[in-house]
Amino acid sequence: MAEKDSGQEELNFEAALEDYMTPEFGDLDEGSITKGEVVRVDDDTVLVDVNFKSEGQIPASEFRDADGNLNIHVGDKIDVYVVRKNENDGTITLSFERAKRMQVFDQLEEVQENERVIKGRIMHRIKGGYTVNIGGVEAFLPGSHVDLRPVPDMDALVNQEFEFRVLKINRRRSNVIVSRRVLLEEERDTKRKELLTTLQEGQLVTGKAKNITEYGVFVDLGGLDGLLHITDMSWKRIRHPREMITMGQELTLKVLSFDRENNKVSLGLKQLVPDPWKDITERYPEGMKCQGKVTNLVDYGAFVELEPGVEGLVHISEMSWTRKLRHPSQMVHVGDEVEVVILGVDGEKKRISLGMKQVRPNPWELVAEKYPEGTILEGVIKNITEFGMFIGIEDGIDGLIHVSDISWTRKIRHPNEMFKVGDVVQAKVLTVDQNSEKFTLGIKQLSDDPWAHVPETYPEGTTVKGVITNITDFGLFVEVEDGIEGLVHISELSGGKKGKPVPSEAYKEGQEIEAKVIHVSAEERRLGLSIKQIREDEERRKPKEFHAGPAESGQNLGDLLKAAQEDSQEAGEKSPAPEEKTEA
Repeated sequence: MAEKDSGQEELNFEAALEDYMTPEFGDLDEGSITKGEVVRVDDDTVLVDVNFKSEGQIPASEFRDADGNLNIHVGDKIDVYVVRKNENDGTITLSFERAKRMQVFDQLEEVQENERVIKGRIMHRIKGGYTVNIGGVEAFLPGSHVDLRPVPDMDALVNQEFEFRVLKINRRRSNVIVSRRVLLEEERDTKRKELLTTLQEGQLVTGKAKNITEYGVFVDLGGLDGLLHITDMSWKRIRHPREMITMGQELTLKVLSFDRENNKVSLGLKQLVPDPWKDITERYPEGMKCQGKVTNLVDYGAFVELEPGVEGLVHISEMSWTRKLRHPSQMVHVGDEVEVVILGVDGEKKRISLGMKQVRPNPWELVAEKYPEGTILEGVIKNITEFGMFIGIEDGIDGLIHVSDISWTRKIRHPNEMFKVGDVVQAKVLTVDQNSEKFTLGIKQLSDDPWAHVPETYPEGTTVKGVITNITDFGLFVEVEDGIEGLVHISELSGGKKGKPVPSEAYKEGQEIEAKVIHVSAEERRLGLSIKQIREDEERRKPKEFHAGPAESGQNLGDLLKAAQEDSQEAGEKSPAPEEKTEA
């Protein structure tokens, strides 16, 4: 038995020796992958038996993880890549990483050929895209192939794992290009086909906000985009969709309309809750007082929310009885709680008109009762303008004294000639117009109009005396009494014995003159005077003089004799008769 066993061992050894000596034993090609067994593990080197003349050496660094730990043990069976072998001395160089890389490339080629997917982890962001680790092979993911739409935060994808489609492989350069967008497009097309067969109007669908614009939100329903218009987002008014929705937000919506031919879907969010405008006129009758919250300010007014989804407009003209507002922010701010009155409701157009000033009585009604026309009151001058003065009457109500109502007689170019802001003045109420919100006063109306008696005091033909107050190109202004002036037009300055004009330079301010009234009108406040007629009257009152000189008289001798004879006859007629004289 022992002899038999000894012979069998000798046979096995010979067979092994023959295998070793034959070219078939250890016939490994450089660049090929073969299996081996780990026989020793050191800090620097790992020895692997690949059935060659000697064990192959692999750097230990190829087996270390990110923390530097060796992930290999004696007896492990691994695939290695034959880098180089030497038949003369029987040494062989192996690589574990290159074997893995070769296998990954084989897998990638198979994935590309069969249009399959493979998983990988995005490692780094680089120029133009990302690097992706696929089984130890570094692939390139172009930025345009990351997603269906531009990615807002490129760094957020780093260190995340995704599935990819292999687009291109170059073993020689170790280049691999992958795409994620291709898979998403295929997924989208599949979902779109499924969605188109089931989508109906009125159906509830879920989707993700993919794009937000000023007029609405585009929602990805899973292969098909729908539009959620801003008017279908809420029953209340919103200025921008971002007030309600953020990018990527998951939404449950209602299909309002679906155009199968053009693949257009209109979606609604507010339609998921009851319409708050239903029976609005019954809940908010005209004249009703209610509380609301200011939600928005515009140039022409403020929007006030009465309840969720129901807003009304307070026009700027309905905010205050007395204040003239340039912008609603002078009265209210967003978020303020205000009391309003319902002025009008249009349920079809979903509009409610509100008023703030109507909450309190109209002060103009109180003023009209408190200060009827003719009332004399006192007030403080709050503002002075070129055309008049504003007097404080009541809180928010000012009265206007026009510049023409300050004095009956004085010509006032600007009210500040006589008054200043803060002065207390007394005036008479002239008009209170509640509709136009106008309150007018007068100071001169506190006394009688001095011009009222002028026609009686200075009738036409009256001779008056006065003082020259102003000399102009067209005549002289003459004050005949305090506040009453007349005008001597330049045409009424002429006179003299020979009718020659008297120049205005012959007069001076402060000079007292005498003139004749030729025109008077209390309504027009005009008093026309003439110096010329005064002098003409004086000429007519002078006695006639006899001029003997024919040159001066302009008469011939015959005319003089005839005149003398007539005078003689007149004298005879006037003398008494002889008989009368005798009797006398």
